[in-house]
Amino acid sequence: MDSTIPYIPEPTLRRLPWYLACVSRLRAHGVERVSSTTISRELNVDSSQIAKDLSYLNIRGKTRIGYDVVELEQVLVDFLGFARSHNAVIMGAGSLGAALIADSGLRRFGLNIVAGFDVNPALVGTDIGEVPIFHTDELAARRSELGAEIAIIAVPVDIAADVAEKCVAAGFKALWNFTPFRIRTSPEIVVTNTSIYAHLAVMYNRLSAKR
Repeated sequence: MDSTIPYIPEPTLRRLPWYLACVSRLRAHGVERVSSTTISRELNVDSSQIAKDLSYLNIRGKTRIGYDVVELEQVLVDFLGFARSHNAVIMGAGSLGAALIADSGLRRFGLNIVAGFDVNPALVGTDIGEVPIFHTDELAARRSELGAEIAIIAVPVDIAADVAEKCVAAGFKALWNFTPFRIRTSPEIVVTNTSIYAHLAVMYNRLSAKR
């Protein structure tokens, strides 16, 4: 790990993009200064928590003046890595994988999907937009030439563990998992589990509780 990058608690990391979205909107409206209290009202996060979160980035607001909006936006963009290009591949080019490939918004946040991998003969050898789809058996041979360190897993849940193992063996350093399966692998591999189904379960439960 780069020793110049401070360790930041995961809850803080999850809040930093909220702050970025807030200050970006303020900057677009010509606002030059913003206080943690204003951000707090916008996001319903305690102002002391916002100040603590931003202190990890070595940026502090001035008393009665607040933060410089342009400076804060740039610090957040740089720290979060959104200004740098991160090459990634999609494992599974079905409906979800194809939707992620087509999502141009991901590129705005530094994620550059350079290829997809699948076993479906109807998909292998085709392009989704300008992104080529290769057979999964080619993963290890193509990873280096693609310059990708991130694999986005969007395969059926029953093969998620196997696909994750193939990605690690091929040399990927980070896995972004969209399946309900909780991937576990060696400690040096970064794994982020994003289960759409888990969020659906919470939403359905809360809806039922309000009826």
